[in-house]
Amino acid sequence: MVIKVLLLIVFFAVMLTIGFICRRNATDVNGFVLGGRSVGPWVSAFAYGTSYFSAVVFVGYAGQFGWKYGIAATWAGIGNALIGSLLAWVILGRRTRIMTQHLNSATMPQFFASRFGGKSLKISASVITFIFLIPYTASLYNGLSRLFGMAFNIDYSICVIVMAVLTGIYVIAGGYMATAINDFVQGLIMLVGISAVVVSVLNSQGGFLAALDGLSRISDETVSSSPGVFASFFGPDPVNLLGVVILTSLGTWGLPQMVQKFYAIKSEKAISKGTIVSTFFAFVIAGGCYFLGGFGRLFSDRIDIAANGYDSVIPTMLSGLPDFLIAVVVVLVLSASMSTLSSLVLTSSSTLTLDLLKGHVVKDMDEKKQLFIMRCLIVVFVAISVIIAIVQYRQNVTFIAQLMGVSWGALAGAFLAPFLYGLYWKGTSKAGVWCSFVFSTVVMLANMFVRSSFPALLQSPINAGAFCMIAGLVIVPAVSLFTKKPDKALVDAAFACYDKEVMVHQSTSLSDEELAS
Repeated sequence: MVIKVLLLIVFFAVMLTIGFICRRNATDVNGFVLGGRSVGPWVSAFAYGTSYFSAVVFVGYAGQFGWKYGIAATWAGIGNALIGSLLAWVILGRRTRIMTQHLNSATMPQFFASRFGGKSLKISASVITFIFLIPYTASLYNGLSRLFGMAFNIDYSICVIVMAVLTGIYVIAGGYMATAINDFVQGLIMLVGISAVVVSVLNSQGGFLAALDGLSRISDETVSSSPGVFASFFGPDPVNLLGVVILTSLGTWGLPQMVQKFYAIKSEKAISKGTIVSTFFAFVIAGGCYFLGGFGRLFSDRIDIAANGYDSVIPTMLSGLPDFLIAVVVVLVLSASMSTLSSLVLTSSSTLTLDLLKGHVVKDMDEKKQLFIMRCLIVVFVAISVIIAIVQYRQNVTFIAQLMGVSWGALAGAFLAPFLYGLYWKGTSKAGVWCSFVFSTVVMLANMFVRSSFPALLQSPINAGAFCMIAGLVIVPAVSLFTKKPDKALVDAAFACYDKEVMVHQSTSLSDEELAS
């Protein structure tokens, strides 16, 4: 117990110290929201990765999908690395950084307003962000109750409040830079922690080959009649597994708190290096989590899914580890949750302040007042997330749990296609953007309230969210081709940033003359 408490005290002390050191970088809106657009590759990559993977992935998703799909759940981690990290950085990173600075946009709703014209898009995007980020924020606390109960035997409410207060302090003090540097530290903890946990759990089952052999002997007639299906390449249900891969991988392309990481990158070299680091981070963390969860059925004699749910799978697997490793796991999950929480509350407060209140509700809002309101809203959002989490835990409110599952699909479904096409295609129309917003929001809300009316495949919020993302990629260009063309002057002004000539080092590029010779 002394080791566990000491590790937590050191961890929290480091987080708070970084927050107060970074206060000097949070004296204006640009510094508070984007770190002055001067964040290096390692910090940017870790900030992206730690915002991506929270306790929801480690405890909830890894346990749930590992139990359902066996070792094939690892495909979700591979998809997160290749699609959610590598392709996201390659396709979105550079163009996002260049165009958002050119348009002077610090948030995704600001980008939509500047790129497509009109305040209505900005207000609508900020409302969608606000509505769906709040339940997503509350979901980050899921799974912490079991881990803290196992390690410390303390009340869940105390754990949630302490975590939320400490996160709020360092975000309010240091803004984006404090969040990003803390994400780097937390990311290192996550890398070491997940590696140690995977090795220890497999060793407790006689090693990897013995664990795989044990998994191949497990059968569940309610899932599949095929022998060894949980140790197979694609598992018992490849179609629904594909939905998981699409939602959790492609979804990052349209989530405001993820895309905003590209706004703050320092340089071209930082993007190249950040791409590699971020992909490696995702392979280890996401791949490790889902790979670990895939062996959950080896512990089926100690797990009662019907009574305790999927959140009990990972804690049960870890309960036999040495005390020091359990302490590392607790810090790992805290790191994952606090890093994502800090990113979400910063995104929520900046979006509500800059896109909804400024110029609409509060007409005259200078720099100082904007910073003050953003810091106040961080307190409000953290408090709301704590209240929702505690109410859900104590009252077992399943409605809230369903709303959390809808959040990711609604946000990414609404924003992914308009943002992607907005960066690359001059023909994207405002009507196409509106259709994407409305379609995904309506579909995901309908999935929550009238789920039984949906086709069987789309009754799952995961499959419905994946469907919205794919549908948006078709809807936006289709509507754009048959509706009023965008204003040419507005489009040309937005894309002018890509035509600007810049000097590069010889190591980066050869001149046209040298290529010709």
